[in-house]
Amino acid sequence: MTRVPVLPPNAPRNGTAFGRWIGRSVLRLGGWTITGDWPDLPRLVVIAAPHSSGWDAVWGLAAKLAMGVDITFIAKAELFRGPLGWLLRRFGGRPVDRSAPGGIVDQTAAQIREAPRMWFVLAPEGTRRRVEHWKTGFWKIARRAQVPVFCAWFHYPDRTIGLGPLLETSDDYDADMARIRALYRPYEGKNRGTT
Repeated sequence: MTRVPVLPPNAPRNGTAFGRWIGRSVLRLGGWTITGDWPDLPRLVVIAAPHSSGWDAVWGLAAKLAMGVDITFIAKAELFRGPLGWLLRRFGGRPVDRSAPGGIVDQTAAQIREAPRMWFVLAPEGTRRRVEHWKTGFWKIARRAQVPVFCAWFHYPDRTIGLGPLLETSDDYDADMARIRALYRPYEGKNRGTT
C-alpha cells in the first residue's frame, strides 16, 4: 500500500474518493512512495526538482490525485492544445507563453496573496535539460506573495516523492538559492540530478 500523507486543515483540497483511488493505484503500480508531510499553511510556493523527464508530471499528478490536494501549476502554452489542455486545466494547470514572461511573477504573486488558500508549484529549473542556474521566478513569487517556499523532490533510484522542508526566504537571493540547491543535491531525477 502506498503511503499518502494526510492533508493538514489549512491545505487546499480538490478531488474525489475515486480520484484519490486512481492516484494511489498509479503510484502503487509504478512502485512509488511519498515521504514527508505538508505544512499546515493556506498559501505556499512549492518547488519540485530535479525535473529531468516528462515522467515527473505523470508521477507528480498521480501524487496530487492520491492526496486530494489542490495545487496550481503553469506549463508551456503548447501543452494546452486539444484534449490534453482540458486535462491539464482540470488538474490545476495554467498555460503560459514562455516567449513573453513579463508579468507572470506579479500576476501569480497577486493571485496567491488574494486567495484564501492556494499552493502554487513549479519546477525551478524551468526545463528538463540540465541547467547551471535555476530560474528566479519561484523566489520572486514567494517574496512578493509573502509566503514560504516548500520543497518537494523526486528521487528515481528508490522511486520516492519527498515533501519538505519548508523554507522562509530572505532578502539575499544568492544565499537562499545556495541553501535550496544544497537541499536538492542528494536527489536524482530520471535522467540526472541537480548541480
